[in-house]
Amino acid sequence: MTVFTSLLAGLVFGLGLIVAGMANPAKVLAFLDLAGAWDPSLAFVMGGAIGVGFVAFLVARQRTVSFLGAEMKLPTASHIDRRLVLGSVAFGIGWGIAGFCPGPGLVALGMGEGKALVFVASMLAGMGIFELLERRRRTASTAQKG
Repeated sequence: MTVFTSLLAGLVFGLGLIVAGMANPAKVLAFLDLAGAWDPSLAFVMGGAIGVGFVAFLVARQRTVSFLGAEMKLPTASHIDRRLVLGSVAFGIGWGIAGFCPGPGLVALGMGEGKALVFVASMLAGMGIFELLERRRRTASTAQKG
């Protein structure tokens, strides 16, 4: 049941991204171009997503298990550190250059968008590099403690 529900949620999310224009990098870049031909329509998409997410988190905080019976695992970190800021800056720069973020990039890849292939390959390479650096950092941290 969980696999089916996950598939259905992913399809609805992907369809929503397509309908909203989030899988179109030109539309995203027009939204980010505040000094040029600014397209504010994605602000409404983001506002709607924030509203839905806000309500979902309010409901989730009241529960210990999901509606399907899985354990609730909500984020607990609340501090802003250098790694968070640098990651946010890198994400923003990538979004501004490519016009994609991970979800819409995968949707655009599924739609056969050539630029999405470059974006997703770069995203996966970046994730792999991060994982290697993180393992190295954890190993060095463990060695210093021991």
